[in-house]
Amino acid sequence: MKLNLLQKIIFSKRTDKKELPQPLEPIKIKVDQTLTQDATGTMVYLQYENIVSERKDKKVKVKTAVSYVDHNTLQPSFENSDDHKYLQTVAQKYGIIFSPAGNGICHQLHLENFAKPKEVLLGSDSHTPTSSAVGMFAVGVGGLEVACALAGEPFSLLMPYVVNIVFKNRLKEFVSAKDVILYLLKKFTVKGGINKVFEYTGEGIRYLSVYDRATITNMGTELGLTSSIFPSDEITKEFFLFHNRLKDFSYFYPDENCKYDERYEIDLSEIEPLVACPHSPDKVVSVKEIEGLKVDQVCIGSCTNSSLRDMIFLAKILEGKKVNSNVSVVVYPGSQKIILLLEKLGLLENLYKAGVRVMEAVCGACIGQGQAPISGGVSLRTFNRNFEGRSGTKDAKVYLSSVEVAVAAALYGKVVHPKVLGKYPKITIPKKFEFVPNFIYPTKKPKDIEVFYGPNIKPLPKFEPLENILKLKVIRKFGDNISTDDILPAGTKILSLRSNIPAISEYMFYNKDPNLIKEIKQQSQRSFLIIAGHNYGQGSSREHAAIVQRYNGIKVIIAKSFARIHKNNLINFGILPLEFLDETDYEKIKENDEFLLENIISQLRSSNEIKIKLLNNSEIFKLKLNLTEEEKEIVICGGKLNFVKNLIK
Repeated sequence: MKLNLLQKIIFSKRTDKKELPQPLEPIKIKVDQTLTQDATGTMVYLQYENIVSERKDKKVKVKTAVSYVDHNTLQPSFENSDDHKYLQTVAQKYGIIFSPAGNGICHQLHLENFAKPKEVLLGSDSHTPTSSAVGMFAVGVGGLEVACALAGEPFSLLMPYVVNIVFKNRLKEFVSAKDVILYLLKKFTVKGGINKVFEYTGEGIRYLSVYDRATITNMGTELGLTSSIFPSDEITKEFFLFHNRLKDFSYFYPDENCKYDERYEIDLSEIEPLVACPHSPDKVVSVKEIEGLKVDQVCIGSCTNSSLRDMIFLAKILEGKKVNSNVSVVVYPGSQKIILLLEKLGLLENLYKAGVRVMEAVCGACIGQGQAPISGGVSLRTFNRNFEGRSGTKDAKVYLSSVEVAVAAALYGKVVHPKVLGKYPKITIPKKFEFVPNFIYPTKKPKDIEVFYGPNIKPLPKFEPLENILKLKVIRKFGDNISTDDILPAGTKILSLRSNIPAISEYMFYNKDPNLIKEIKQQSQRSFLIIAGHNYGQGSSREHAAIVQRYNGIKVIIAKSFARIHKNNLINFGILPLEFLDETDYEKIKENDEFLLENIISQLRSSNEIKIKLLNNSEIFKLKLNLTEEEKEIVICGGKLNFVKNLIK
């Protein structure tokens, strides 16, 4: 049996059966590693404590669990500081490695220190697939999935279609891996990868470093992919050697002549510098098409483009130069290790002398934590998302680009082809570099640890099982590509409330529809329905976007299609996600329409179709129920927390 990379991992990790699954077949796999960050991690560990509350042995059941602090590192008041103390103490208590603020960005750190070929990583951050650059199956999920994995539960998913992306030739100078993933976004769109994994092969990958590969796997999330994966080869071996982790390395290749569900050839030599225009990562054009666009701000870094390779290129290009006086330029290196190495190589001063603001190694502006652009301004960023308002300035126009395009704009004050930078610098990375990050490992005496709970940490809301009859009012109707940033914005003010569900629920759809919560509170009923177009819930994995909908009485969402992670999160918190059987029915439904959904439990258990009645004219709508048998039971239980606790009993 000749297997591709994903099939090899699934076959070795499958817990429900020992056979190769077909695409979209429900499967369960063993989880080796977990990753959390502080914007999602507090909820993960509160859920974990809830799950294991009656167990004698409360230690986590995965080989490697890491809790990172990299999102909410601004501490304008007590909430973030308290939550970080909670994260540190809960990590000590239950056997989790803790990475405090300042160490670096979770995906960069995990890639450098813990990612391993052939293993399975679940992370409560949508860009967890970054680690798939070294041949592991890394998947971004909602926090409750991570909590269940920590408790020893296998990960349930639909077997993805495996798409082979074959790279030919090599990139031209001033064209980078960021342009490759932007090219793929233009080709496939933000919903083109749903229920798929992109597996990269071809002679072209020999010219892509692990840092390049990580940029591609990171932004595969924007395609809607379950994950992406590269082989583990000689390039990977060099990466592990540099990070003093050769013991964790192993070669990992697909079998020759293995089968894929789809196959595409991409000639890297034909790709040009590209830019994603506001307000979607797939609105991609060539640099030539917007050349001359005035730029007010340039932000370089984030988990997508903060690697050692990117930072060395940036520092070498800026040697002896000054950034344009009309452009604010900030840089977020990926880790402390990168900052230290830039200093050792004599390159850090190039950034300072050029007039660049070197920030702490954190997510920062990418998650809306500072560096909001000027009103109506143009911000060119090497980040992975440019959703409206995500930057902190609602009317800002955010463009996404490579470091090459970004630094050229920083110098010239406008979008220009990066070839104007002259000779491409030689990027030499040392073969080895000794540096041990400030990880705090679990204590050997967990009984001595008292978990710290700040006053902002509130008990988890208890969600009741699904009712058998629901009278539902359409509280809002939305179009395509509603993001989790639309549902629950990021930013300093809101993310600091992530451990306080009643408080954070006040901000549901805050930027998109600030009067919605007031309107919900004025309603006499508390069961609501949302209507949406395609790809509802794209973007971040933050499960809070699902929790606040459930908390505010939204019981059912009918959409043309859902983004994978958000659909799973809706299910996990007892919200029924339904899809139009006939998409023209979308046009027939208006806000404030009322529906009756009867015999829900029997409908769920007996069919993959649901019938719902429009009360004003008794019209019956038929809807698709794309749920596994287990997912149906989770919704009936009122969410996965109830479901898992019932299993444990």
